Amino acid sequence: MPVSCCDLWTTVGKKYLAAAAGLVFLVFVIVHLGGNLLLLLDNPNLYNSYSHHLVSLGPLLWFGEAVLLAFFLLHAVIGTLVYIRAREARPVGYHEIADAGKPSRKTLSSRTMIWSGIVILVFTILHLITFKFGEHYTVVVDGIEMRDFHTLVVEVFQKPGYVVWYLLAMVLLGLHLRHGFWSAFQSLGVNHPRYTPFIYGLGTGLAVLLAFGYIVIPIYVYFKY
Repeated sequence: MPVSCCDLWTTVGKKYLAAAAGLVFLVFVIVHLGGNLLLLLDNPNLYNSYSHHLVSLGPLLWFGEAVLLAFFLLHAVIGTLVYIRAREARPVGYHEIADAGKPSRKTLSSRTMIWSGIVILVFTILHLITFKFGEHYTVVVDGIEMRDFHTLVVEVFQKPGYVVWYLLAMVLLGLHLRHGFWSAFQSLGVNHPRYTPFIYGLGTGLAVLLAFGYIVIPIYVYFKY
């Protein structure tokens, strides 16, 4: 059912906004992974050139980052508000966290959405501080001076503590996406006995692939260098 502007301020409307924002950020997570997988090719110049190309977009990149930040904060704030409202409506928590199976879709992923979301939020802030605003090494590739992101990534992923933290965050990202993907389509009204199981399975598979893809990178870099 279509959602009007007035309806967006209701609990259902907030879920609609959170779902739309979550799906937008999911696209970024997929694209970002694609770029980071270049690290596995063991070609520093290729990775640095890719990073430099993004930076050279200038205002276009800044606009994209602002949009992503807005969607990310929208998703986080609305998700928290919906969680608080749900807790107020049902102050007594569940005694079990086991998978409830079909058709409820109550899983460990669904019960830990708020906590995995908080960890992802903290991780994102620290990730930006570490890489976007971290050490600024330079390198010359094909006569062009650019930031040496590859050296920074290798340097950071030589720290066992950071690698463990990164892996934990990516596992929680996978859990968050597993439930979030299916839940987003349900909130948007895409819910039918015929194709909901497919969406649920697709979300689970996508969550596993993304988490695995991100997990492989720090492990590879740590042992490679």
